[in-house]
Parts: sequence; C-alpha cells; structure tokens
Amino acid sequence: MRSPLKNTARAQPFEQSQRDAIYRAIDTRRDVRRGYLPEPLSEDVLMRILAAAHNAPSVGLMQPSRFILIRSHEVRSQIHAAFNRANQQAMALYDDERREQYASLKLEGILEAPQNLCVVCDPQTEQGHGLGRQTMPETIVYSTVCAIQNLWLAARAEGIGVGWVSILSPGDLHTILNIPAHVIPVAYLCLGYVDAFDDRPELERAGWEHRRSLQSVIFDETYTPGTKP
Repeated sequence: MRSPLKNTARAQPFEQSQRDAIYRAIDTRRDVRRGYLPEPLSEDVLMRILAAAHNAPSVGLMQPSRFILIRSHEVRSQIHAAFNRANQQAMALYDDERREQYASLKLEGILEAPQNLCVVCDPQTEQGHGLGRQTMPETIVYSTVCAIQNLWLAARAEGIGVGWVSILSPGDLHTILNIPAHVIPVAYLCLGYVDAFDDRPELERAGWEHRRSLQSVIFDETYTPGTKP
C-alpha cells in the first residue's frame, strides 16, 4: 500500500519588498550618540515603538520589561552627571594611547536627545508561571533584551535614532529614577530623530573595534573555534 503523501504546505514568506525592508532595518541600525534633532517624538510614534518592544518574544510569555519615559531636563541632567562619574572611572582603566582614544569618543546623547527611556526588568513577575526559568533563570533578563532589540529596529524603520548608554551605575539609576531594589535596570536609551544615520558603526569608524566576519563565529556540531561548517 502506498503511504499517503505528506503535507508539504508551508507558511508563505513576506513579499520581497517587505523582506528587504526588514533586513535593511537590521543592517542600518546604529547606536546613535550625536546628531539628535530637538523635535520630540509624537505620542503615536512613541507608542508604536513601545508596542514593538512589548510584543517581543519572552520566555514563558512572562513579559518582564517595564519602560520609564524620561523627558524632563532636570532628570536627564542627573543622569548625565551620573554618566560623567562612571565615565571617569571607566577611562581610568585604560592606559596611554587607548585612554586618549577613549576620551575622544562620543558615548552618550543624554541631554541632546529630546527623550530618554530606561528599560528595566522585573524578575519577580508572576506572569508566565515560571515556565522556562527553572533551569535558566537569566532568561528573564534575556527577554527584556529582546524587547530592546525590537524597539531599536522599529525605531530605525521610523527614522528614529537610539543610543544605548551603558556607562552608568545601576545604583545611580535606582536612586534617580526611584526603581525598586528588586527591579533590574537593563538599558538606558536616548531617543530622537537624527540628521543622518552613519553608514558604519561609530566605533568602527573611530578605529576602536571592527566587526568579526560571520564565518568566524559559526561552528559545526560542537563549539570548536577554528572549524568551518
């Protein structure tokens, strides 16, 4: 007896122009530190990119991400002062020529961007009932990182620059933004329209670091650097 034919139907891909747009957003996304325009984001645009973040994948559908919008100059000035303290400490870790290069880098746009956003993770959320977290509890923070990436790509599609300021003490963020002790600050972002997007990452243009090739990070079957698939 002949076995029945297997169902070979599959979900259809997006139209080519739609696929091109997604890959373009990924390829041209940049960490923006300069060139912010004073025009604030409209409420509908802001809600669109926050919705993209909120719709990100999360383990167990826990959705642990929370979003603190920061518009006031007073609060941003406090954050900027905290950045300056952390930046001086970071600069001291480098020697000689590398320290001079570090000092020349533009690493934030806290006061230039019309809006800032702090994305935090609530590890005590009961949503998701702990599914997927027992063996890898860190997936709760990974889920928030997925939300940040979604927001970043949606912002790029809207012509909005995003800059991630990681040179900040979490303790300062807890104090300035009144974040509960158990909540984890994951990203402090600068948001705003920009005059242009660079064709290459700024750190690459400045000679600080260069991208690895894709082939150099692909392994076959097991993690064995130097092998090729």
